[in-house]
Amino acid sequence: MAVTEPKIETGHGNVVAESPGLQGFLNERDYEALVKCVHCGLCLNECPTYRANGLEPDSPRGRLYLIRAVSEGTLPVSDEVVDHLQLCLVCRACETACPSNVQFGQVMEAARHEILTHHSSRARKVLSWLFFRQLFPHPQRLKRIGQVLRLYQKSPFPRLMAWVLGRHLLPKKLERLALMEQMAPQLSARFFEPATERAPAQGERRYTVGMISGCIMPLAFAETNEATVRVLTANGCDVILPRTQRCCGALAAHSGDGDASADLARANIEAFEAFGFDNLDSIIINAAGCGAQLKNYGHVLQDDPRYAERAARFAAKVEDVSEFLARVGLTAPMGEVSRSVTYQDACHLVHGQKIRAQPRELLLSIPGLDLVEMRDASRCCGSAGIYNIVHPQMSMDVLDAKMENVLATGTDCVVAGNPGCLLQFNLGLKQRGHQPRAVHLVDLLDESIQKGVAAGREQ
Repeated sequence: MAVTEPKIETGHGNVVAESPGLQGFLNERDYEALVKCVHCGLCLNECPTYRANGLEPDSPRGRLYLIRAVSEGTLPVSDEVVDHLQLCLVCRACETACPSNVQFGQVMEAARHEILTHHSSRARKVLSWLFFRQLFPHPQRLKRIGQVLRLYQKSPFPRLMAWVLGRHLLPKKLERLALMEQMAPQLSARFFEPATERAPAQGERRYTVGMISGCIMPLAFAETNEATVRVLTANGCDVILPRTQRCCGALAAHSGDGDASADLARANIEAFEAFGFDNLDSIIINAAGCGAQLKNYGHVLQDDPRYAERAARFAAKVEDVSEFLARVGLTAPMGEVSRSVTYQDACHLVHGQKIRAQPRELLLSIPGLDLVEMRDASRCCGSAGIYNIVHPQMSMDVLDAKMENVLATGTDCVVAGNPGCLLQFNLGLKQRGHQPRAVHLVDLLDESIQKGVAAGREQ
């Protein structure tokens, strides 16, 4: 793809000349974030899609180049440009590698918002409206969809689909649908629906925290949400779970529906303010992608005069569960968990939130646990929200490279802090004939605490 070099002077990643007239593709603030890129190329080897196909337009540098050219009017928004931008996982590994501190995620979400608003088909806009306006903001609708999917998963059809797919009996066009069916999360036997909005601390109360339960977690990882509440209460926390909370908005933001994402942010802020926001020591999240989005509420609502300051205060209180527990310390009794595990740095935990040491610190605190580091633990697994459904082939290419590193550790369990990663690893293990054993960090902490409590009772 031929792209004319944008005409703007930069020095050490800073704009030193007046920016050219923009074509409406980015606002001035996002454009200034974009032009910090000095095209050094340090991001290339960190990009999963570039490592998979070696194409410059599928690298962070290449995508920024395309967005800049479109913004300055030197390149039209063609289907080819859109394809390169949509193929990005938005894993943000490039942000960790970037010496100029380019906020790639911010720029990509702004570009995708423009694509969805002005350069997408009517069918795509309708699908976006259905998912991000009519489904994800409404927990009861999600629950009903989950109930139907759970019935399907209990029927003979999934096994039949796996048999047909394994023998390549489907036309090529339908194989993608079969792969998408395999990627669907196995829904929990019982959804996460707390009886009350406050779970009291076990023993002396140390903190009062809010907890984001999420949109997919209550359906596919109800046990992990329950374990999170138990771990927090066992370590002296009253846990507040507002029923009016909603999806964090990350999926909408990554897909380009910034307006839907902002509406969800406002709903969550109001939900926790209703419980006396200043009385909360922290707002806990156990999903890395959600945590990065929640911590970004200040940016999402910075131009909203009614919510800007409230959003910044909300974001400042958000902590990943591993971040919080490592900071305040574990006080609950810990029992032995004899298991060999490896740890995956979820992209939006290590790159989006800069959390790397805390989960390992907590794993090493579990008696009997053997932590074996995998090579390239911070490389993306290819899940990326709904990416593995929208771009299944690239997702599988990225997963293939990741699974080599996982299996090389010789461990029997993969630990991660994001539901998408857990689904992706369990799929990868299953495809390679291994028992799916990807678990959340809090699942192991909960197991250790329960054994510690049981041992104390026997004494």
